[in-house]
Amino acid sequence: MSAPTKSQRKRVHPVDEVLPLPKLAAYGFQHVVAFYAGAVLVPILIANALGLTSEELVMLITADLFTCGIASIIQAVGFKNVGVRLPLLQGVTFAGVTPIIAIGLAHGGGTASLLYVYGAVIVAGVFTFLIAPVFIKLLKFFPPVVTGTLITIIGLCLVPIGALDAVTNPATHEPDPTNLRWVLYALGTIAVIVAIQRIFRGFMSTIAVLLGLIAGCAVAFALGDMDFDRVGQASMFGFTPPFAFGMPRFDIVAIITMIIVMMIIAVESTGSTLATGEIVGKRVRPSDIGNVLRADGVATTIGGIFNSFPYTAFSENVGLVRLTGVKSRWVVAAAGVIMIMLGFLPKVAAIVASIPNPVLGGAALVLFATVAVVGIQTLGKVDFTDHRNVIIVTTSLALALLVTSYPGISSALPAGLDILFGSGISTGAIAAIALNIVFFHLGMKGPRVAGGGSISLNEVNSMTRERFTEVFGHVVQDVAWAADRAFEQRPFADTAALREAFQDAVLTGSTEQQEELLNAFHDLGAEDETGQVLAADHVALRNLDEDDHQDVVGLAAAYREHFGFPLIICARETERFDRVLRNGWSRIDNSAATEKAYALIEVAKIANYRFTDLVADANPIAAARFGRLNELS
Repeated sequence: MSAPTKSQRKRVHPVDEVLPLPKLAAYGFQHVVAFYAGAVLVPILIANALGLTSEELVMLITADLFTCGIASIIQAVGFKNVGVRLPLLQGVTFAGVTPIIAIGLAHGGGTASLLYVYGAVIVAGVFTFLIAPVFIKLLKFFPPVVTGTLITIIGLCLVPIGALDAVTNPATHEPDPTNLRWVLYALGTIAVIVAIQRIFRGFMSTIAVLLGLIAGCAVAFALGDMDFDRVGQASMFGFTPPFAFGMPRFDIVAIITMIIVMMIIAVESTGSTLATGEIVGKRVRPSDIGNVLRADGVATTIGGIFNSFPYTAFSENVGLVRLTGVKSRWVVAAAGVIMIMLGFLPKVAAIVASIPNPVLGGAALVLFATVAVVGIQTLGKVDFTDHRNVIIVTTSLALALLVTSYPGISSALPAGLDILFGSGISTGAIAAIALNIVFFHLGMKGPRVAGGGSISLNEVNSMTRERFTEVFGHVVQDVAWAADRAFEQRPFADTAALREAFQDAVLTGSTEQQEELLNAFHDLGAEDETGQVLAADHVALRNLDEDDHQDVVGLAAAYREHFGFPLIICARETERFDRVLRNGWSRIDNSAATEKAYALIEVAKIANYRFTDLVADANPIAAARFGRLNELS
């Protein structure tokens, strides 16, 4: 036998795929352009509020770009226990803007106040790095109802930022919503992005945002609304060195404030990581969240040293990954390299900075709204028949949008709280986490496993036999011996042990007991006197027409006559009517012993799903074990 001539190719996940250099450059540049508006907006807001000069603002912007590039490479490429290795582009978080301005103004404003900001940023970055293992243990407090709400809030609260750019005069950089010209630039950019996505496929569709920005800039330049004056004024080469404004100073109040901001950023990073994992189809483990936070901590510490601010995954670029479908983390690494280069090239950076505000605003509106859609998709996993989840989502959204619409409302709060609740994102995040704890964690020792959330695992372990059968009997079709056998395996160490007790009970009964269990199920197609289907688990058998119903009744009768017990099929795995018929008729050819074993396996599956439903009704966190977020519990 001859040896194979070709070695087997190793399977590579799209996230780890290294694209050809031209595509890496194009996709990476698209990330930079999509990111740039938000990246420079943070230092602009801080510089204006603290009274910095235009030269100092340029220093902040180039320092920001340089550090963003380093932070993005750390997160996307990663090294031992640092960096999640997903396409997460890092940028200065908007959640830190209000607290940073508050710290600066508390120390007199100007460049001198930045020293206290950078001291707090450095300490908070180190704290975040060290706290990562502890934060992982808190992930049980972030089920889909919390993370989905948070991601949705991030998207919705950032939409006004894009909207503000969309109505901003590119010459004066002042809002001018009465001028239809600016709105048309934004709408035109959106129209180009949508048209490219609709008309083209493949590479062209994936750079739709970049092409939309280019088209918008071309029109603006032709109409005289885009100039390159700042490009001529900028230096060709330049670099903002570490501690350019002086050595950092440390103030305990500023440090505590920044640590609180970093904890909010940790929640934001968790949501962005889960959203990105969902988009690219890669499992996110608890250790991955720890790696994300360590990278945030390292990047934030570097930011404090290199005259920048706290870092987190930029939501615009999470939206861009979703919009383009380009999943490779090496694209973000390429974007990081480009940003580092821009940090050394103020003149090149000025070209990107010359993009008119309305054009950037149009692209930002699409990207921010895409982030909100990712959050809505995550919320699609939440059981909204449980009113507690409805309250968590609606209240958090309402409070977040209240603060976003009227940011000055936080000034009425006591000192310290005004910083904590100074943005809609932080307010919504705190509300979602707190309400989840109130509804699903407080006043309960041990996980809730039944009773609509009123029965804990500890209470199950102390139940009488009668009470246990009353609560859990439906799982095993109210057959007493099966419930008793599960009851006898107390105490249960956790919910999984309780589940296994019912699985063991179903599969280990005596011959007589197993026959009793099988005959406790209704025949498929059987109805009560009101016409209600008795095999209630089987959604495929509801609302059948007369001919289909008779087909099911005929199958069930033939099966019972042949084997002496009802045909049992797990509805969750055979949902279509035609498959029920094919499954049933094919099983009639089995031997009696084989079919009995098959039927018991179907009963075990049904019991498993019923148990899941029971626990999900009690606590949606437990239900998440069957979704991706179970990996983080």
